[in-house]
Amino acid sequence: MISQKLLFIIIAFVISIPVKVYSASWEEISKKGELVIGVKDNLRPLGYRDSQGNLRGFEIDVARRLALELLGSENAVKLIPLSNQERIQKVTDLDVDLAIASITVNTSRQRIVDFTDFYYLDGTGIIVKKGQINANIRDFKGKIGVIGNSRTITQIQFNLPNLPLKEISSYQEALESLESGEIQGFAGDITILTGWMQENSNYQLLPTVFGGYPLAIALPKGRQYQELRDKVNDVVRKLKQEGWLEERAKYWGLP
Repeated sequence: MISQKLLFIIIAFVISIPVKVYSASWEEISKKGELVIGVKDNLRPLGYRDSQGNLRGFEIDVARRLALELLGSENAVKLIPLSNQERIQKVTDLDVDLAIASITVNTSRQRIVDFTDFYYLDGTGIIVKKGQINANIRDFKGKIGVIGNSRTITQIQFNLPNLPLKEISSYQEALESLESGEIQGFAGDITILTGWMQENSNYQLLPTVFGGYPLAIALPKGRQYQELRDKVNDVVRKLKQEGWLEERAKYWGLP
């Protein structure tokens, strides 16, 4: 027989265990009247904090519009900032209902989570100082900086095989190398380069874009989430057909 004292200790221990916040089915979401969405808070113009600390950006707009379409209010959403390493894990751990956090669709991720139709098609671009070179990148004679081990390297080597590349460890190093003239251009994802230009007005993005990386909303797998996935995907398709996604992308300076 368990003594009364030991029983109280066991009960107290069980109560003290933190309760995990799980992703909900559509029925549960509609009852509570709130979506929990993982987003970025350090990636302008997709998701970042303004000078007042408020979350803003293209993906933040998408998250709020999704709440409006599904629950009747753009405020019916809880936004959870996620690091790059957390984005997929938080969806699979069911800590968020879904994630709109600069997640590119690829085969390995599709084995772990489900995706909606894409809401933006990212690509590889090149940024240079304003007025530095002709807009025709194929006439470019300088050296291009790229982040080491990035997919950008493959894209540039395939499309511009004769262009000399310099591997760089960070975006801050890239900016310093551009300012010093060590490199004459820097290649990376359009979404990242757009944010860079917005913070550094003396740079421009060349019009040529290489490749295409679909950004889509990540949702948990499982039959219990099928209705949620269908509803979210229907909204994405509606916003795409109405031109709302294109309009908001342009508003945030995305090509």
